[in-house]
Amino acid sequence: MIPASIQSQLKLWLKDDFTASPVGGGSINQAYKLSTGARRYFCKVNSRSTYPSLFAYEKQGLQLLAQHGVIRVPKVLWITEAGDHQVLVIEWIEQGLKTAGFWKNFGRQVAALHHRQAERFGLHTDNYMGSLPQTNTWHTDWSAFFIHQRLQPQIKLALQQKLLEPSHVQAFERLYKKIPEIFPTEPPCLLHGDLWSGNFLCDDREQPVLIDPAVYYGHRSIDLAMTTLFGGFDGLFYESYHHYYPLPANYRQQWYICNLYPLLVHLNLFGKSYLADILHTIRRY
Repeated sequence: MIPASIQSQLKLWLKDDFTASPVGGGSINQAYKLSTGARRYFCKVNSRSTYPSLFAYEKQGLQLLAQHGVIRVPKVLWITEAGDHQVLVIEWIEQGLKTAGFWKNFGRQVAALHHRQAERFGLHTDNYMGSLPQTNTWHTDWSAFFIHQRLQPQIKLALQQKLLEPSHVQAFERLYKKIPEIFPTEPPCLLHGDLWSGNFLCDDREQPVLIDPAVYYGHRSIDLAMTTLFGGFDGLFYESYHHYYPLPANYRQQWYICNLYPLLVHLNLFGKSYLADILHTIRRY
């Protein structure tokens, strides 16, 4: 059930009685479909002390994606805190079928998102990757950003949790020397940042909708690599993307390296079942 203190605030905000039905919302949130009359909303609740400002960062990310107008995101309707709870209410998205046209549009729209570019890699604020803090300190060089803002913080945490050994760190350090040659210069582009199959929807007009962003300006292979994890996307997505923003010849190599970041995140969150994939990649290079 939604905590009583939040129920009262929701009633005041909605100016009406409502029903709340539990729905899926990830591993760290309680999520609900709110219904009042003909209106529907999506509501997430979690702990403000465990995940401080998580929903504020999610709001910022959704608004940054929305302001470019190239791909739909849910509208942020309300955000509040009560006691140790934080609450985010966003637009309810009625879902449709993922047709061939959907996947082609999705590839085209992600390519358009990646054409929204900046002068440096990073973001004006830190945020979260899943439930882990993500630092976004500005860098002018992608390799430096990826090593210092993405890999090293996760490696440090994994060492503290005894999920990696010193020999693994040495292997990463050897990999660092090869990263610049794997990623020729490309401009920083706007990323969703956590673009796996659980973080997009197909609306009732068969249009893509992005949810749960971890935005920053980075290398586009970060987003594209993540699409191949945990089930992958339809082949039409990649064909369409390549048509509108051609992939480099070594894109597969880039994707393997980029996926070290989400794999390290999952190692730290869920344990050693992700270690084998990490070691396979770093030994490969």
